[in-house]
Amino acid sequence: MLQICDFGLARVEEPDSSKLMTQEVVTQYYRAPEILMGARHYTAAVDVWAVGCIFGELLGRRILFQAQNPVQQLELITELLGTPSLEDMRYACEGAKSHILRRPPKPSSLTALYTLSSQATHEVVHLLCQMLVFDPDKRISVVDALAHPYLDEGRLRYHSCMCKCCYTTASGMRQYTTEFETTAPQPFDDSWERKLTSIEQVKEEVHKFIAEQLNTSRVPLCINPQSAAFKSFAR
Repeated sequence: MLQICDFGLARVEEPDSSKLMTQEVVTQYYRAPEILMGARHYTAAVDVWAVGCIFGELLGRRILFQAQNPVQQLELITELLGTPSLEDMRYACEGAKSHILRRPPKPSSLTALYTLSSQATHEVVHLLCQMLVFDPDKRISVVDALAHPYLDEGRLRYHSCMCKCCYTTASGMRQYTTEFETTAPQPFDDSWERKLTSIEQVKEEVHKFIAEQLNTSRVPLCINPQSAAFKSFAR
């Protein structure tokens, strides 16, 4: 089971393109170039960019675009992708466009992605290059990314020997599922979160969660009782 927390810079998507959206979204290292360049409206393509950054980080064991500020981060992006065309900067503000155009033009150096890891095969780099695209309209969609040969092969491997939905029959034959993507039986219900109106309530829920894990056979979440974090939590 995967538990993810801290969505402090997550925002709700606004389908109406005439409405302005905040630029305080996504942790800076994973922020898409259209946001860095002042776009006042963006789509789920910013999440594809963020996933591409995380993918590259997993391969290279380092943050791809680790910068001190958004301007420096944009410089790192253009060093890899090259100077974008005016068409690719269609969602940028005029100030950001002027900044890019004042800089000496840079060629693409996407071949550097092969040096991230020995696992950076042609299929890996191909998928990464489609995620890390400057123009969000040209960036690969989530549906197409999931259908990419690299992920498709990984999905088949998982369903060959690791999942619980495939099983071996009494005769020794392996029975494989036809549903490679699981579907939630019901929409996500966040009503439990709405009642958390104070830090104390959050602490109580976290403590309750840890206590429940201690009563199961699963590996519990362990906090060193000598740590400052534990002592602060205990208060």
